[in-house]
Amino acid sequence: LLRAARGNCHGRQDTSKIAVTTGGNISSTEEKKQSKSQQLKKIFQEYGAVGVSLHIGISLISLGMFYMVVSSGVDMSAILLKLGFKESLVQSKMAAGTSTFVVAYAIHKLFAPVRISITLVSVPLIVRYFQKVGIFKPPAAKP
Repeated sequence: LLRAARGNCHGRQDTSKIAVTTGGNISSTEEKKQSKSQQLKKIFQEYGAVGVSLHIGISLISLGMFYMVVSSGVDMSAILLKLGFKESLVQSKMAAGTSTFVVAYAIHKLFAPVRISITLVSVPLIVRYFQKVGIFKPPAAKP
């Protein structure tokens, strides 16, 4: 660790291991430039098991709901088309003769951006609340 901060053993600095920080938080415009998956990875790195657990929980609830809706006989093709999904995308996901679970899983995958957005918004709020209540310890002050 010390060697990475000062340079390698030959006196040269290894630029591949240096992180440049500009101080302060990343502006909201830079965050918007990141894709949803990059933002999700950042949440997982920052909040660890809480972020992963919440996202998995949301995904399982989503899959269960879509399975229940598909198995009850609701015409999901018509609903997805009304929500603005392209017909070619819906038809490719809803191939004739597929099992109920496969159809539910395909719809679940179509709604991935919604699940990721819910995770991105809710994890920081939940962690902050748990810190306030005393379930989680607040982050240590940086020297």
